[in-house]
Amino acid sequence: MPVILKSKREIEIMRQAGAVVHRVLQQMRDAARPGVTTLELDKIAGDEMLRSKVISSSRWYPTYKEGEGFPGYTCISVNEEVIHGIPGPRRLKDGDIVSIDVNVFLDGWVADAAITCSVGKVSPKVQKLMDITQAALQVAIDNAKPGKRWSDVARLMQWTVEQAGFSVVREFVGHGVGRSMHEDPKVPNFATPEQGRGDFVLRDGMTIAVEPMVAMGRRDVVLLEDNWTVVTEDRLPAAHFEHTLAINENGVDILTDGRL
Repeated sequence: MPVILKSKREIEIMRQAGAVVHRVLQQMRDAARPGVTTLELDKIAGDEMLRSKVISSSRWYPTYKEGEGFPGYTCISVNEEVIHGIPGPRRLKDGDIVSIDVNVFLDGWVADAAITCSVGKVSPKVQKLMDITQAALQVAIDNAKPGKRWSDVARLMQWTVEQAGFSVVREFVGHGVGRSMHEDPKVPNFATPEQGRGDFVLRDGMTIAVEPMVAMGRRDVVLLEDNWTVVTEDRLPAAHFEHTLAINENGVDILTDGRL
């Protein structure tokens, strides 16, 4: 499918959606304390979405028929869970890390972002994992601009992760975003000859969700029996950060940082 470029008006609607995403993430991060369940965190998100008059683009994905698909308003992944963790009765404990992925529809437009936060005190190596994952996202923000091949950006992201001794998860990548949560192109966080066949040039008006997923140990992942939750095969922790970015003549505009 062709990449769908967005007008300035459409990007501004996505920014408004992004402000809600940012607010929800902050509320969930503040509530992520020992003893809290992931379902309680998800309820915080659902309540804020209702107040903000937006619709979760995760809940009941991909059919959006009630009772089918993903059951949470958000994806909440703890420790070895990389992405797509289902909110439930699991209670957070001191030393956990929690990856929270939030995306919403506002007037038919989507914004998508994720953070990984700590619960209480974490080990220095776990803190470094989170810092490096966030740094990989910042590398993309700093280097993306019109006319640049995405593989050049992805290669820098991969180098940032691997020089720190961590691994980039390769089974899941970022994506275009706009009228739907997943549009073309695929936006990888690594560069390989195989991935190069899907390489693309950044253009003014492109809106992409960039989301490095980084494992402390090996990059291999497995899908749990719930058919949603993805965990590291070696069960070592993973981190995940994401922003929705609009490409413009100045480089990138972050649509999920809370600015209006």
